Amino acid sequence: MPIASMTGFARAEAASGGRHWAWELRSVNGRGLDIRCRLPVGYDALDAPVRAAVAERCRRGNVSITLTETREQKTQLRINREALDQVLDLVAELKELAVAPPRLDGLLALPGVLERQDGEDEPAQHMALLTQRLGEGLEGLKAMRLVEGARLAALVYAHVDEIARLTVAARAAAASQPAQIAQRLRQQLDELLGQLPPPAPDRIVQEIALMAARADVREELDRLGAHVEATRALITAGGPIGRKLDFLCQELNREANTLCSKSSDVELTRIGLDLKVAIEQLREQVQNIE
Repeated sequence: MPIASMTGFARAEAASGGRHWAWELRSVNGRGLDIRCRLPVGYDALDAPVRAAVAERCRRGNVSITLTETREQKTQLRINREALDQVLDLVAELKELAVAPPRLDGLLALPGVLERQDGEDEPAQHMALLTQRLGEGLEGLKAMRLVEGARLAALVYAHVDEIARLTVAARAAAASQPAQIAQRLRQQLDELLGQLPPPAPDRIVQEIALMAARADVREELDRLGAHVEATRALITAGGPIGRKLDFLCQELNREANTLCSKSSDVELTRIGLDLKVAIEQLREQVQNIE
């Protein structure tokens, strides 16, 4: 499966009977799927279908969907007498509560009291057309996210290759540590044996074991290699892998930190710092992947 970015934009338009609509779809990075839908007055019935259509095509990202409407002629308004009479009857029943009478603007603002009368179809009759254009717009958004995802995949591969190269270099540098460890051990043994009274033999053995354990970075290097292979496998598999890649970046960074803390060699420390930089660059790109 291809990798998709969470960044994209698309636009789809429709026109009918003197009306013109435009869908604008934008998506940016997000921890989960956050859908924001802005619709003109009278088109609230589209909200649920819009959210469902977005969820079918996007797994993560902050997605904003905006529908705008323009008309070639001015809209005429009329009062729905039946709805207004029902409201007035209810107001008459409430007179005994001694409340202030309703204002005219308040009555006209009630749903169904004021209606548009422009000789055109009502918005509900355009739902099929708008839903079709929405689908086209979402397909365009998806296509753009896939194009951006392909670019991200190439960048991620490059960063992973750099991490793999630095891991090999760290393994070579770590091979030179035993000689340095031995020299440090001799120095510390000389200090211990020069103490009065001299330390017990078991303490000397303990100090040697502690130094050897602290300097051993083979497990960290093995785990770095395993995480690199796991990252490559995820990229090859594709799909919505952003969260998993983010987790692997955390694991890679943890191993690089431990490598630097254990290092007793300047070259190995430098490689460890370069590893941290490469891992951070990888993480920055992973944040954009769905």
